Amino acid sequence: MQARTQTPTSSYVVPSLPEGDFRKHAGFRSKFLSAARDVLVYLPPGYEAEAPRRYPVLYLHDGQNLFDGTTAYIYGQDWRVGQTAGALIRQKAIEPVIVVGIYNTGRERVEEYTPSACPRLKVGGKADLYGRLIVEELKPFVDSHYRTRAGACDTGLGGSSLGGLVTAYLGLRHPQVFGKLAVVSPSVWWDGRRILGDVAALESKTGARIWLDMGTEEGVRAVNDARLLRDALLSKGWNLDRDLHYLEAHGARHTETAWAERVEPILKFLYPKV
Repeated sequence: MQARTQTPTSSYVVPSLPEGDFRKHAGFRSKFLSAARDVLVYLPPGYEAEAPRRYPVLYLHDGQNLFDGTTAYIYGQDWRVGQTAGALIRQKAIEPVIVVGIYNTGRERVEEYTPSACPRLKVGGKADLYGRLIVEELKPFVDSHYRTRAGACDTGLGGSSLGGLVTAYLGLRHPQVFGKLAVVSPSVWWDGRRILGDVAALESKTGARIWLDMGTEEGVRAVNDARLLRDALLSKGWNLDRDLHYLEAHGARHTETAWAERVEPILKFLYPKV
């Protein structure tokens, strides 16, 4: 996959690709966080030809791991989101969707993807600021530059590991923005499992449709933590396989390759063909 680089205010037409088109916004800056980050936007097949059609959006963390193995944390291991989404759209198995990959910023990743400082690790706690970047800056930018359906019922957020943690945290804090959540192999353990307390503190369930999973080879503690999060959500009124899908992926480890295998069912659950 090749994508041209552009500044956040520039515009261009990219060549059509079988799985869809890509546009890159390099060095996206925020008033809330000091580090600039690249943003890669996947446009579904037919986007240019089907104006004025509007599309739901899925925002995903760790953007460098999503579309291209040459930019992935482990070379050659990416989620293949473009290929998978494009194939499902062409098969009419899901609704055509725009996917926004938000690159992490390396050293600041742990800080930005965690809602509180972990006393043991003495790091973390900037998730609220990262959330403001997405909600107050990036989403308005995307909505103004692309033909999106901007309501919460058409806006998803997702990620894995700490990205799964920050997805759950921000999704529950901003239900008016995010109505679809992909909570993949979440780091429930962070700061004494504080995310469980965040769920318990909800007055009632939000309207979010939630995918939650964990690989069985990610460790007994991780699987048990995922079950605790599942049960916490159920206690607030979510219903299994109605607005909460829970999966323990047999034999799956904590790797990009394992998460790539779950992209198809995640998209089918969150963006079903209507």
